[in-house]
Amino acid sequence: MARKNLLAGLIAPQADQSSEPAIQPRPVELVGASALGGARGAIGAVSRSIEQLKSQTIVELPVDQIDPSFVSDRLDGGAASQANLTALIQEHGQQVPILVRPHPQEEGRYQVVYGHRRLRAAASLGRPVKAVIRRLSDDELVVAQGQENSARADLTYIERALFATALEERGFERSIIMAALSVDKFGLSKLIGSATKIPRDIISAVGPAPGVGRDKWQALAALLDAPGAVEKARALTETLASSDKLSEERFRELMLGLEPRPEPKAATEEPTFTAPSGRKVAVLRDAGSHSNVRIDKRTSPGFGEFLFERLPELYAAYEKAAKGK
Repeated sequence: MARKNLLAGLIAPQADQSSEPAIQPRPVELVGASALGGARGAIGAVSRSIEQLKSQTIVELPVDQIDPSFVSDRLDGGAASQANLTALIQEHGQQVPILVRPHPQEEGRYQVVYGHRRLRAAASLGRPVKAVIRRLSDDELVVAQGQENSARADLTYIERALFATALEERGFERSIIMAALSVDKFGLSKLIGSATKIPRDIISAVGPAPGVGRDKWQALAALLDAPGAVEKARALTETLASSDKLSEERFRELMLGLEPRPEPKAATEEPTFTAPSGRKVAVLRDAGSHSNVRIDKRTSPGFGEFLFERLPELYAAYEKAAKGK
């Protein structure tokens, strides 16, 4: 798929009015116009507004004036990951601003396009967040949000699948979703299929599961088709969610708990010779390619040697009987 760096320099800063050094934000790579057959709709709007975006400066906004995007693109990756990002920003400052738009329903407030984790880090540090403000439609928002994450390649497979499904459930055209996630029709169908076949509460309990790709999630979906499997999975994930296991470990243990185990072979009754006195003397055991005669030496000591000595005549009787059949 041909791609252009449509937003290169999207948030290139002008001279900042504060004493801080200029910030060099990372450009965001968007799908080129050829991906949708021409620069139309949301993609065209983004492409046409490059010069306007370049003219915008980075501002500092109070974190309590900013709301999250109307569609989530992440599962909870754990407190440790967020804490690491917060520590980096505390030590080095926020090097990359977030992108927000004026809130479409609430005057004086903003809505995140991308940068939710940086926003949470700024909030926990009690400082304003550096941001670029851009007026975007809903279509433009989801394209920018999805493409920024695709450019950083840090969303897991199931997070991308949930993001695609959430956008479709909100009525976005598939062309917009394809642009947001940089996938073709086949790839998008696979993403949506993975997310819709597995109950959301089970996905949330497992978490983002880095390193777990499409094939493994589809294998999980197949296991959940078995009768009673969903209820069993919910019981397993309830236990796993309360543990300290990593998301990938929770996924592996869930798969192991759902995989069918071979049915144990039914025990067959072994032929047993019992003496007239009622004592159990010998048992014939089928061992596949051969048979074993097990003699109880406690009840019949010496019977094994006696039997072995008479094997020639017993075998001769066996052959005679076999020929007579």
